[in-house]
Amino acid sequence: MKTTQVLNKDKQNKSTFFGLIILTSLALIFLGANSILAKAALVNNFIDAYSFTFFRIFSGVLTLLILLFYKERSILISKDKNWLSAFMLFLYAICFSYAYLSLDAGLGTLLLFGVVQLSMIIIALLKKEKISTQKTLGMIIAFAGLVYLLYPRESFELSLFHSFLMIISGIAWAVYTVLGKESTSALLNTTDNFCKALLFVGIMYIFFMKDTSLSSNGILLACISGSVTSAIGYTIWYYVLPQLQIVTASIIQLIIPIIAIIFSIILLGEELTFTLFLSSIIILGGIIITLKKSKKQN
Repeated sequence: MKTTQVLNKDKQNKSTFFGLIILTSLALIFLGANSILAKAALVNNFIDAYSFTFFRIFSGVLTLLILLFYKERSILISKDKNWLSAFMLFLYAICFSYAYLSLDAGLGTLLLFGVVQLSMIIIALLKKEKISTQKTLGMIIAFAGLVYLLYPRESFELSLFHSFLMIISGIAWAVYTVLGKESTSALLNTTDNFCKALLFVGIMYIFFMKDTSLSSNGILLACISGSVTSAIGYTIWYYVLPQLQIVTASIIQLIIPIIAIIFSIILLGEELTFTLFLSSIIILGGIIITLKKSKKQN
Protein backbone atom coordinates (compact mmCIF):
# COMPACT_ATOMS: atom_id res chain seq x y z
CA MET A 1 0.00 0.00 0.00
CA LYS A 2 2.78 2.38 0.97
CA THR A 3 4.74 1.46 -2.15
CA THR A 4 1.73 2.30 -4.32
CA GLN A 5 1.30 5.66 -2.58
CA VAL A 6 4.98 6.48 -3.07
CA LEU A 7 4.80 5.57 -6.78
CA ASN A 8 1.65 7.66 -7.27
CA LYS A 9 3.27 10.60 -5.49
CA ASP A 10 6.39 10.22 -7.64
CA LYS A 11 4.27 10.21 -10.83
CA GLN A 12 2.41 13.30 -9.62
CA ASN A 13 5.66 15.12 -8.88
CA LYS A 14 7.04 14.25 -12.31
CA SER A 15 3.82 15.41 -13.96
CA THR A 16 3.94 18.70 -12.05
CA PHE A 17 7.61 19.18 -12.93
CA PHE A 18 6.92 18.43 -16.62
CA GLY A 19 4.03 20.91 -16.61
CA LEU A 20 6.27 23.54 -15.01
CA ILE A 21 8.90 23.03 -17.74
CA ILE A 22 6.28 23.45 -20.49
CA LEU A 23 4.82 26.62 -18.96
CA THR A 24 8.25 28.09 -18.28
CA SER A 25 9.40 27.35 -21.84
CA LEU A 26 6.24 28.95 -23.25
CA ALA A 27 6.77 32.07 -21.11
CA LEU A 28 10.40 32.33 -22.25
CA ILE A 29 9.40 32.05 -25.93
CA PHE A 30 6.81 34.80 -25.47
CA LEU A 31 9.37 37.02 -23.72
CA GLY A 32 11.82 36.52 -26.57
CA ALA A 33 9.13 37.25 -29.17
CA ASN A 34 8.54 40.70 -27.63
CA SER A 35 11.95 41.83 -28.87
CA ILE A 36 11.22 40.66 -32.41
CA LEU A 37 7.83 42.41 -32.52
CA ALA A 38 9.26 45.65 -31.13
CA LYS A 39 12.21 45.70 -33.49
CA ALA A 40 10.03 44.82 -36.50
CA ALA A 41 7.72 47.74 -35.71
CA LEU A 42 10.43 50.29 -34.93
CA VAL A 43 13.07 49.49 -37.53
CA ASN A 44 10.51 49.90 -40.32
CA ASN A 45 9.23 53.17 -38.81
CA PHE A 46 5.73 51.72 -38.54
CA ILE A 47 5.31 53.43 -35.17
CA ASP A 48 7.28 55.56 -32.71
CA ALA A 49 8.69 54.08 -29.49
CA TYR A 50 6.19 55.79 -27.17
CA SER A 51 3.13 54.77 -29.20
CA PHE A 52 4.41 51.20 -29.42
CA THR A 53 4.59 51.12 -25.61
CA PHE A 54 1.13 52.68 -25.26
CA PHE A 55 -0.62 50.21 -27.58
CA ARG A 56 1.36 47.34 -26.10
CA ILE A 57 0.21 48.13 -22.55
CA PHE A 58 -3.31 49.19 -23.62
CA SER A 59 -3.99 46.00 -25.58
CA GLY A 60 -2.52 44.02 -22.69
CA VAL A 61 -4.98 45.68 -20.30
CA LEU A 62 -7.97 44.85 -22.53
CA THR A 63 -6.91 41.22 -22.92
CA LEU A 64 -6.26 40.73 -19.21
CA LEU A 65 -9.53 42.38 -18.16
CA ILE A 66 -11.47 40.03 -20.48
CA LEU A 67 -9.61 36.97 -19.13
CA LEU A 68 -10.04 38.09 -15.53
CA PHE A 69 -13.77 38.70 -15.96
CA TYR A 70 -14.18 35.33 -17.69
CA LYS A 71 -12.42 33.56 -14.81
CA GLU A 72 -13.70 35.51 -11.79
CA ARG A 73 -16.94 37.00 -13.15
CA SER A 74 -15.78 40.26 -11.58
CA ILE A 75 -12.97 42.81 -11.93
CA LEU A 76 -11.22 44.03 -8.80
CA ILE A 77 -8.33 46.49 -9.15
CA SER A 78 -6.55 47.38 -5.91
CA LYS A 79 -5.93 51.05 -5.08
CA ASP A 80 -3.20 50.28 -2.56
CA LYS A 81 -1.21 47.32 -3.91
CA ASN A 82 1.15 46.64 -6.83
CA TRP A 83 2.20 50.25 -7.49
CA LEU A 84 5.92 49.42 -7.40
CA SER A 85 5.57 46.38 -9.67
CA ALA A 86 3.36 48.42 -12.05
CA PHE A 87 5.93 51.22 -12.23
CA MET A 88 8.68 48.67 -12.89
CA LEU A 89 6.56 47.19 -15.69
CA PHE A 90 6.15 50.67 -17.19
CA LEU A 91 9.85 51.51 -16.80
CA TYR A 92 10.88 48.22 -18.38
CA ALA A 93 8.47 48.65 -21.32
CA ILE A 94 9.25 52.29 -22.16
CA CYS A 95 13.05 51.92 -21.93
CA PHE A 96 12.77 48.64 -23.87
CA SER A 97 11.01 50.39 -26.78
CA TYR A 98 13.37 53.37 -26.99
CA ALA A 99 16.45 51.14 -26.71
CA TYR A 100 15.38 49.22 -29.82
CA LEU A 101 15.55 52.38 -31.91
CA SER A 102 19.25 51.57 -32.20
CA LEU A 103 19.94 48.06 -30.90
CA ASP A 104 19.41 44.86 -32.91
CA ALA A 105 16.79 42.48 -31.52
CA GLY A 106 19.24 39.70 -30.67
CA LEU A 107 21.86 42.00 -29.18
CA GLY A 108 19.29 44.01 -27.23
CA THR A 109 17.73 40.90 -25.73
CA LEU A 110 21.13 39.54 -24.77
CA LEU A 111 22.01 42.80 -23.03
CA LEU A 112 18.58 43.02 -21.38
CA PHE A 113 18.61 39.60 -19.78
CA GLY A 114 22.30 39.72 -18.93
CA VAL A 115 21.46 42.75 -16.78
CA VAL A 116 18.37 40.94 -15.46
CA GLN A 117 20.54 38.03 -14.34
CA LEU A 118 23.09 40.22 -12.59
CA SER A 119 20.39 42.30 -10.88
CA MET A 120 18.48 39.25 -9.65
CA ILE A 121 21.65 37.65 -8.32
CA ILE A 122 22.37 40.78 -6.28
CA ILE A 123 18.77 40.73 -4.98
CA ALA A 124 19.08 37.02 -4.14
CA LEU A 125 22.28 37.70 -2.17
CA LEU A 126 20.58 40.55 -0.29
CA LYS A 127 17.73 38.16 0.55
CA LYS A 128 20.36 35.63 1.70
CA GLU A 129 19.25 32.96 -0.75
CA LYS A 130 21.66 30.02 -0.79
CA ILE A 131 23.79 29.80 -3.93
CA SER A 132 25.77 26.60 -4.51
CA THR A 133 29.32 26.48 -5.88
CA GLN A 134 28.02 24.97 -9.12
CA LYS A 135 25.50 27.78 -9.60
CA THR A 136 28.17 30.35 -8.80
CA LEU A 137 30.47 28.87 -11.46
CA GLY A 138 27.66 28.86 -14.02
CA MET A 139 26.77 32.47 -13.24
CA ILE A 140 30.40 33.59 -13.59
CA ILE A 141 30.68 31.88 -17.00
CA ALA A 142 27.37 33.35 -18.18
CA PHE A 143 28.34 36.82 -17.01
CA ALA A 144 31.73 36.45 -18.74
CA GLY A 145 29.83 35.90 -21.97
CA LEU A 146 27.98 39.17 -21.44
CA VAL A 147 31.23 41.04 -20.68
CA TYR A 148 32.75 39.62 -23.86
CA LEU A 149 29.75 40.85 -25.85
CA LEU A 150 29.95 44.40 -24.49
CA TYR A 151 33.75 44.74 -24.53
CA PRO A 152 34.65 47.68 -26.84
CA ARG A 153 36.17 46.73 -30.21
CA GLU A 154 36.56 48.53 -33.53
CA SER A 155 34.53 46.01 -35.52
CA PHE A 156 31.58 46.08 -33.14
CA GLU A 157 29.69 49.35 -32.70
CA LEU A 158 27.25 49.84 -29.83
CA SER A 159 25.17 52.90 -28.91
CA LEU A 160 26.01 53.70 -25.29
CA PHE A 161 22.82 55.72 -24.76
CA HIS A 162 20.51 53.00 -26.07
CA SER A 163 22.52 50.38 -24.19
CA PHE A 164 22.00 52.43 -21.02
CA LEU A 165 18.24 52.44 -21.67
CA MET A 166 18.28 48.66 -22.05
CA ILE A 167 20.25 48.35 -18.80
CA ILE A 168 17.55 50.38 -17.00
CA SER A 169 14.94 48.15 -18.65
CA GLY A 170 16.77 45.06 -17.41
CA ILE A 171 16.96 46.32 -13.83
CA ALA A 172 13.24 47.17 -13.90
CA TRP A 173 12.34 43.73 -15.25
CA ALA A 174 14.49 42.06 -12.57
CA VAL A 175 12.64 43.91 -9.80
CA TYR A 176 9.30 43.14 -11.47
CA THR A 177 10.25 39.45 -11.59
CA VAL A 178 11.35 39.29 -7.95
CA LEU A 179 8.13 41.01 -6.84
CA GLY A 180 6.25 38.37 -8.84
CA LYS A 181 7.53 35.64 -6.51
CA GLU A 182 5.07 36.96 -3.93
CA SER A 183 2.16 36.64 -6.37
CA THR A 184 -0.79 34.59 -5.10
CA SER A 185 -2.97 35.12 -8.19
CA ALA A 186 -0.98 35.43 -11.43
CA LEU A 187 -3.87 36.67 -13.58
CA LEU A 188 -5.21 39.16 -11.02
CA ASN A 189 -1.78 40.59 -10.20
CA THR A 190 -0.73 40.86 -13.85
CA THR A 191 -4.00 42.62 -14.71
CA ASP A 192 -3.53 45.01 -11.79
CA ASN A 193 0.05 45.73 -12.86
CA PHE A 194 -0.93 46.44 -16.48
CA CYS A 195 -3.80 48.76 -15.49
CA LYS A 196 -1.55 50.83 -13.24
CA ALA A 197 1.31 50.78 -15.79
CA LEU A 198 -1.12 52.31 -18.32
CA LEU A 199 -1.59 55.25 -15.93
CA PHE A 200 2.16 55.87 -15.94
CA VAL A 201 2.18 55.72 -19.75
CA GLY A 202 -0.58 58.36 -19.79
CA ILE A 203 1.33 60.60 -17.36
CA MET A 204 4.39 60.41 -19.61
CA TYR A 205 2.32 61.54 -22.59
CA ILE A 206 0.93 64.55 -20.70
CA PHE A 207 4.31 65.83 -19.54
CA PHE A 208 6.84 64.68 -22.13
CA MET A 209 5.30 63.71 -25.46
CA LYS A 210 4.67 66.03 -28.41
CA ASP A 211 4.80 64.14 -31.71
CA THR A 212 3.81 60.55 -32.43
CA SER A 213 3.90 58.44 -35.59
CA LEU A 214 1.34 55.71 -36.27
CA SER A 215 0.45 53.16 -38.92
CA SER A 216 -1.86 50.15 -39.00
CA ASN A 217 1.14 47.78 -39.17
CA GLY A 218 2.78 49.41 -36.16
CA ILE A 219 -0.40 49.30 -34.09
CA LEU A 220 -0.98 45.65 -35.06
CA LEU A 221 2.53 44.60 -34.00
CA ALA A 222 2.21 46.54 -30.73
CA CYS A 223 -1.16 44.93 -29.99
CA ILE A 224 0.16 41.43 -30.68
CA SER A 225 3.07 42.18 -28.35
CA GLY A 226 0.68 43.50 -25.70
CA SER A 227 -2.22 41.07 -25.86
CA VAL A 228 -0.35 37.83 -26.57
CA THR A 229 3.37 37.81 -25.80
CA SER A 230 3.10 40.27 -22.91
CA ALA A 231 -0.32 39.84 -21.27
CA ILE A 232 -0.49 36.06 -21.58
CA GLY A 233 3.28 35.58 -21.38
CA TYR A 234 3.64 37.62 -18.19
CA THR A 235 0.67 35.87 -16.58
CA ILE A 236 2.32 32.50 -17.20
CA TRP A 237 5.61 33.90 -15.90
CA TYR A 238 3.94 35.16 -12.70
CA TYR A 239 2.36 31.70 -12.29
CA VAL A 240 5.68 29.80 -12.44
CA LEU A 241 7.79 32.32 -10.49
CA PRO A 242 6.66 31.32 -6.96
CA GLN A 243 7.89 27.80 -7.77
CA LEU A 244 11.41 28.95 -8.69
CA GLN A 245 14.37 30.25 -6.71
CA ILE A 246 15.35 33.84 -7.53
CA VAL A 247 18.72 32.65 -8.85
CA THR A 248 17.14 29.91 -10.97
CA ALA A 249 14.59 32.37 -12.40
CA SER A 250 17.37 34.81 -13.24
CA ILE A 251 19.52 32.26 -15.04
CA ILE A 252 16.87 30.51 -17.14
CA GLN A 253 15.90 33.91 -18.57
CA LEU A 254 19.27 33.97 -20.33
CA ILE A 255 17.79 31.38 -22.70
CA ILE A 256 15.55 34.18 -24.04
CA PRO A 257 18.38 35.96 -25.95
CA ILE A 258 19.22 32.70 -27.72
CA ILE A 259 15.57 32.42 -28.80
CA ALA A 260 15.51 36.08 -29.89
CA ILE A 261 18.76 35.76 -31.84
CA ILE A 262 17.41 32.78 -33.80
CA PHE A 263 14.13 34.62 -34.51
CA SER A 264 15.92 37.84 -35.46
CA ILE A 265 18.13 36.08 -38.01
CA ILE A 266 15.22 34.16 -39.57
CA LEU A 267 12.53 36.87 -39.46
CA LEU A 268 14.44 40.18 -39.47
CA GLY A 269 17.51 39.24 -41.46
CA GLU A 270 19.90 40.37 -38.73
CA GLU A 271 23.55 39.35 -38.98
CA LEU A 272 24.97 36.62 -36.77
CA THR A 273 28.42 38.00 -35.97
CA PHE A 274 31.20 35.91 -34.44
CA THR A 275 31.03 38.08 -31.30
CA LEU A 276 27.31 37.50 -30.89
CA PHE A 277 27.66 33.77 -31.63
CA LEU A 278 30.53 33.18 -29.20
CA SER A 279 28.97 35.23 -26.38
CA SER A 280 25.72 33.28 -26.83
CA ILE A 281 27.58 29.96 -26.59
CA ILE A 282 29.40 31.09 -23.42
CA ILE A 283 26.17 32.29 -21.80
CA LEU A 284 24.31 29.11 -22.76
CA GLY A 285 27.15 27.03 -21.30
CA GLY A 286 26.89 28.93 -18.03
CA ILE A 287 23.13 28.27 -17.94
CA ILE A 288 23.60 24.53 -18.50
CA ILE A 289 26.17 24.30 -15.71
CA THR A 290 23.92 26.23 -13.35
CA LEU A 291 20.77 24.21 -13.99
CA LYS A 292 22.41 20.77 -14.12
CA LYS A 293 21.77 18.74 -10.99
CA SER A 294 24.87 17.97 -8.95
CA LYS A 295 25.71 14.42 -7.82
CA LYS A 296 24.56 15.30 -4.31
CA GLN A 297 21.10 16.11 -5.62
CA ASN A 298 20.77 12.92 -7.68
